[in-house]
Amino acid sequence: MKKAIMLAAAALLGSPAAAQQAPPPGIATPVLPDTPQVYDTAEQHGIEVTVLAQGFARPFAMEFLPNGDMLITERGVGLRMLRGATGDNPVLEPVAIAGVPEASPDVAQFGVQDIALHPDFAENGWIYFTFNAPAAATGEEQPQRPQGMFRLLRGRWDGGQVTDVETLLEADSASYAGGSRVHVDATGMVWVSTGAPFGPEAQDLSNVYGKVLRLNADGSIPADNPFVGQVGANPAIYTYGHRDQHGLTVHPETGQAWSVEHGPNGGDEANLIEPGGNYGWPVYSFGREYDGSDAAALPFGPDTVEPRVVWLPSIAPSGLLFYTGDQFPAWQGNLFIGSARWGEINHTGSLQRVVFNEDFGELRREALLQPLHHRVRDVVQGPDGNIYVLSDGPTHAVLRISPAELD
Repeated sequence: MKKAIMLAAAALLGSPAAAQQAPPPGIATPVLPDTPQVYDTAEQHGIEVTVLAQGFARPFAMEFLPNGDMLITERGVGLRMLRGATGDNPVLEPVAIAGVPEASPDVAQFGVQDIALHPDFAENGWIYFTFNAPAAATGEEQPQRPQGMFRLLRGRWDGGQVTDVETLLEADSASYAGGSRVHVDATGMVWVSTGAPFGPEAQDLSNVYGKVLRLNADGSIPADNPFVGQVGANPAIYTYGHRDQHGLTVHPETGQAWSVEHGPNGGDEANLIEPGGNYGWPVYSFGREYDGSDAAALPFGPDTVEPRVVWLPSIAPSGLLFYTGDQFPAWQGNLFIGSARWGEINHTGSLQRVVFNEDFGELRREALLQPLHHRVRDVVQGPDGNIYVLSDGPTHAVLRISPAELD
């Protein structure tokens, strides 16, 4: 009898139902320290990491106002302010900023995602948002794949609230409500990234999913967009064939856009965005499916743009920053990428740093902040030249990286 019970238990543990109930692999996360911590890093030896704020809802993005205050998007909730973020005693405002469109907090993917300011923000107050609106129910929804309608919104910052919100772009159909980003470059051109991790949408030029989009500041279409005038193509599209893009920026010197996207299981990419380029998904991929099988037969094809950086295993890349400040001279020109986890292991996030040559060929890379075991969701350069990091779980926090005073 005892042997039969043991065999039955073993069979149960090996069953699919038991496997689904097992907790995902992960590492215990230490409590964030109350005092600044000093770490050694390659090339820029001695950095000080300070926790500025924590205790807000699940964040996705942050952006500095000209006066040093910081705006933080909370997925499924709205927008918060961290006053005096560059100072010694930042204060997180307890109430969300008024005027930001709301969505159900029951699904974190709905509502405001990313945020960007117009380069002439001090004069015009324009602030841009990417937004997932809940789609009408069809009865075929999957809980892990909520369906939403993507939108690009623009509002006006007015005395600590957002007014005059308007829709500049709205998708014609619903899709997976994944991550999205918006970046306004120095010329006022608006760059937007969307995802299409499931299905063939990324290769379909009639929709905006799985694309990098390019618009004028008022939402109109630039005349030199690569698919303007092509029958059946959305003219806002600049590139296509992207899987799940969670980072977007524009190089401050070249003016070229860059994005990072999640592969399915490995095969994460950093891409230099070329007009009209096809980046392959889902026909080509460096990654594997979550059961270990190949996601695609080949990593890239004759008519696709190869990534500039590939991560195997996955780092779950997020926010992007080309550093240009004077606080870290040895890091000038480096690309910083948020990482949620490494190799499908929870609580192993970091801040990735990639060094390029003059032709954007990768020279070396480094992982920062690994001892914190946090998911890094966004990274920005502050007006003080320091680097600011937004972590998303298990403790949501804003961190400042500054030079350490070494003996």
